Amino acid sequence: MAEAFTLDLVREMAALSREIRRQVGVLLNRFGELEYVLVGDEKALLIPELFDYPLGKRMLRGLRLVHTHLKGEPLNDDDLTDLSLLRLDLIAALLLDTPEPSVQIGQLVPAGAGKTPYRTDPPQPVGRFHLDFAEFVATLEQSLEKAARGTAEVKTSEERGILISVTQKSRAEAEDSIEELKELARTAGVEVLSTIIQHPRQFSPRYLMGEGKMREVVIRALQLGASLLVFDQELSPTQIRSISEMTELKVIDRSQLILDIFARRAKSLDGKVQVELAQLKYLLPRLTGRGVQMSRLMGGIGGRGPGETKLEMDRRRIRDRIAKLERELDELSGGRYQRRQRRVKAGLPIVSIVGYTNAGKSTLLNTLTKSEVFTENLLFATLDTATRRLRFPREREVIITDTVGFIRSLPASLMGAFKATLEELQDADLLIHLVDCSNPRFEEQIGQVEQILADLGLADTPRLLVFNKSDLLPDMKQQDPLASMKARHLARRLGAIFVSARDKSSLEPLLVEMENRLWDAAGK
Repeated sequence: MAEAFTLDLVREMAALSREIRRQVGVLLNRFGELEYVLVGDEKALLIPELFDYPLGKRMLRGLRLVHTHLKGEPLNDDDLTDLSLLRLDLIAALLLDTPEPSVQIGQLVPAGAGKTPYRTDPPQPVGRFHLDFAEFVATLEQSLEKAARGTAEVKTSEERGILISVTQKSRAEAEDSIEELKELARTAGVEVLSTIIQHPRQFSPRYLMGEGKMREVVIRALQLGASLLVFDQELSPTQIRSISEMTELKVIDRSQLILDIFARRAKSLDGKVQVELAQLKYLLPRLTGRGVQMSRLMGGIGGRGPGETKLEMDRRRIRDRIAKLERELDELSGGRYQRRQRRVKAGLPIVSIVGYTNAGKSTLLNTLTKSEVFTENLLFATLDTATRRLRFPREREVIITDTVGFIRSLPASLMGAFKATLEELQDADLLIHLVDCSNPRFEEQIGQVEQILADLGLADTPRLLVFNKSDLLPDMKQQDPLASMKARHLARRLGAIFVSARDKSSLEPLLVEMENRLWDAAGK
């Protein structure tokens, strides 16, 4: 059907609507075939779940809505919200206040093309209305896709996401946190299309932000062609459910994003068990009432690790699985304990490298011990503890371990699950606290790591502060001389050592200080 609708259809709908004094509507597909018939009340229609016409990667639904307005009122906010949220090809209101109905059309517009994501045309008599629908929808889809492609680089990312922070913290703190969320998204393979920071007077128990603002965010995400909403704050089960009911986009929070990264990065049996345990504990309270929304989380971000069948298990089976994993983790912990005891009996000092994620811990371990632990410029590039021997010039040896990186707002489930891995730190004679001094937020990161160490009961363990990536300071000095001076001043005040983990020649002061701390200071 070339036209948006036929005159016969309009006459039948108008007659029926006037007879029953209710709005009636139809949803037509691209071929003009009738897919849904809707009957509302005098003022509105309720559109059902459109399972047969999912959005996926398409910019439009593939359905157009034609419906009646008994009192001849123009397209209203509810109509235009449905148009925007459901991504309808077109919405048409038949205005029945005169013997010969008139029609008003609403359509979506590309992102940035106007103050609103839609445009409405003035009403005109149905008899004079003409629209070549096939040409119209092809042109519209092309313009929407072109605008969406222009919002970000074209990549082969698994997901295209909008990052959202709803906080009452200061603007600077919120921006720092969202920048870190960007890095987490990059690590998870998410192409970030836009970031949104909201400062509400009070948090909404249903949507975190106000419902109207949440609708604006969802519409903006759909305009940009996003497939994922990522919140910087942890969402409650109720909030995830409420937001998911508003949109077909996947909805996850910072915790779930970190869990997804851990699921990708864990290589050892130990790590895989801990990640699956953390994921199941996180998902368990979020299963109730999610219904069909669960299907949106089966693939990609938020659906990795336990897998589809485990996510669909009922609560009892998930609890059984959690109990089994905890027993398995206890057994693995016993094996780690025996290995640690053998190291302690060997009488060799134990040094553990700790620090914020992406500080360069694995790179430092590789350079010191000529190892080949996996490294990459990503958050949580390595999760599994690596242990090596390090020989000093005077035939002295130490055991040196590299642990999982820390991060702000680390999910409680992960802290609990990785406590077993972090048991390695309990036996350490010295902690090397590695800091990325080229990071503008390095001072805050130092505080975060110190807090986590205190939470783990390691506040009294001797530690050596080491500022890594010192080779980047000259560049940093050109960009921000105050930040560079601040790093050098703080290093002097705290007695930190500057190194570049990639440059072996820069590590001599570190080796000398380690030797002094472990042997000379103890008179050994």
